[in-house]
Amino acid sequence: MPVTAPKTVRLDVLARELGAELHGPGDLEVTGLGTLGAAGPGQLTFLANPRYRAHLENSRAGAVLLRADQLDVCPVAALVVKDPYLAYAKASHFFDTASVPAAGVHAAACVAEDAVVPTSASVGPNAVIEAGVVLGEGVVIGANSVVGAGSSLGDGCRIWPNVTIYHGVHIGPRSIIHANCVLGADGFGFAPTASGWSKIAQVGGVRIGADVEIGAGTTVDRGAIDDTVIGDGVILDNQIQVAHNVVIGDHTAVAGKVGIAGSSRIGAYCMIGGAAGISGHLEICDKVQILGMSLVSRSITEPGTYGSALPVDKQDRYRRNVARFRHLDELYRRVLKLERDAE
Repeated sequence: MPVTAPKTVRLDVLARELGAELHGPGDLEVTGLGTLGAAGPGQLTFLANPRYRAHLENSRAGAVLLRADQLDVCPVAALVVKDPYLAYAKASHFFDTASVPAAGVHAAACVAEDAVVPTSASVGPNAVIEAGVVLGEGVVIGANSVVGAGSSLGDGCRIWPNVTIYHGVHIGPRSIIHANCVLGADGFGFAPTASGWSKIAQVGGVRIGADVEIGAGTTVDRGAIDDTVIGDGVILDNQIQVAHNVVIGDHTAVAGKVGIAGSSRIGAYCMIGGAAGISGHLEICDKVQILGMSLVSRSITEPGTYGSALPVDKQDRYRRNVARFRHLDELYRRVLKLERDAE
């Protein structure tokens, strides 16, 4: 599998591609990226946070992405932009070292006769493409990955190794699924019986939009009846659990270890912090931020920032506060009675 060598990019080319104002020699060649404090000649870095201004004043970088108000203390070439971090994100792709698989189906892959695999697609060793699968142009299926029957992947999708995509999963164009993800496993649906549990067949699927990125080890369960839906531009971190029939709106970001219980609906442009827990059958409106480690146990109907978990404290004080918390309802009722008696 060929590896793309890092590019050498002239500053004037970077400036043009990023829409930046160039201050310095346009023919200077940039060969990589570096942090503001450690970048050397030939490396590109950025200043997004004013707290690191001192690092800029002593920078040895080849060039720095920065805002206009930082230009006066920059000792090296500069690319002036409105949003240095966004410009850095775009520039990083010039130096991406990820492997670029060649098109074609590996001899050790197993591809169903009726699967649609265009010549521009790449299917790695020991990958399995089941019956009725449709792959778009330029799709990459990594080694040992499985695409289940009747699933479809849009143009430009990349599936990293050891991903399992069950039957009836549909992924939009340019989406990226990282290693060890499981998409379309059965949701947690069981009916209680006198002797245990009776499994409920999960007959829905999973629909994932365009330009979605799903981190390693994340699971997205199929719907019980309707599909589980991940909107366009959603980014999911590693080791997230998305239960059956969850709907996540466009461009929402979810950090690692979050658990989203069944049939909850999350709006667009939300940000959910790491290890947050979201109960089932509730709704979160658009543009909500949930702080890490929070428990969301009821619907949120107004945009804003929400949090719940107690911060770490010394053990003795934490235990006292927990003990007092157990008496909160009793104290509330006593205060309420005192207020009524005082009226």
